Amino acid sequence: MAILTTRQLGKRYGGKVGVEGVDLSVDAGAIVGFLGPNGAGKTTAIRLLLGFLKPTAGEATILGMDCWRQSHRIKHEVGYLAGDVRLYPWMNVRNALPILGQARGRDLVGPGMALAERFGLDPDKIVRKMSRGMRQKLGLIAALVHDSKLIILDEPTSGLDPLMQLDLAELLRERSAAGCTVFFSSHTLSEVEQLCDRVAIVRSGRIVADERLDEMRRRARRRVEILFESEQAARDAVVPERLSVVKRTGQRWQAEFDGEAGPLAAWLQAQAVRDFTIGPPDLETIFHAFYEDDEAR
Repeated sequence: MAILTTRQLGKRYGGKVGVEGVDLSVDAGAIVGFLGPNGAGKTTAIRLLLGFLKPTAGEATILGMDCWRQSHRIKHEVGYLAGDVRLYPWMNVRNALPILGQARGRDLVGPGMALAERFGLDPDKIVRKMSRGMRQKLGLIAALVHDSKLIILDEPTSGLDPLMQLDLAELLRERSAAGCTVFFSSHTLSEVEQLCDRVAIVRSGRIVADERLDEMRRRARRRVEILFESEQAARDAVVPERLSVVKRTGQRWQAEFDGEAGPLAAWLQAQAVRDFTIGPPDLETIFHAFYEDDEAR
């Protein structure tokens, strides 16, 4: 069942494109990364989904509700963290939870205090005395406390230390396993790679890729280095299919491989090889390839 869908969704500001022709369908329980550099249109798309902006083309639905006409109901149902968290300076965990509970019509004090403990956030520390990372934690508590069916997070790890990033990833996996859908934007491939089932990549307001992460890994090139027993063995070796030799230096090849590692390992076993390394799939190269045209401009 699709929790979130868009059909040719677009937003223009006069002659400037915010997003255009966005088609997405996100199923229940999925963790989807919305990936792209700053200014690519990620935040505009999220604001359209939450009804903060009215689309100039197409439509979007969440939980079967129209994101513009029924945005008040969607806001009640969805957990959301903005990319630029704004909090009242007097606010802390302890006084924020009753306010959030009133808005949601639920008692959220218990779950919220448990999240504060998990995140290592002092419930009595007020926002004006918080670091950036602490404010981000409070924003995350507000987004996650009510166990919604859909969580939308805009750059959720901004300001968080590496250990807290791992804790957040673990929590989101737990929510996904329980049936919650997670849709989050990022410009950092590494955090998307460790967490997501699927990636949608946006460039200049358009979706340029939308696929499962394991399929992207299958297509990604691997860095390969081979040390032959002798220079003669290196000269005599016939380059196998899908291996591109980038540099030859005496007994050593530096190469890239496009495909599964198994066939390459079998070929290496048949060669006069002293040592070799096969690196992990290079997703960074695939990601940056989607932006070469923009960077050239």
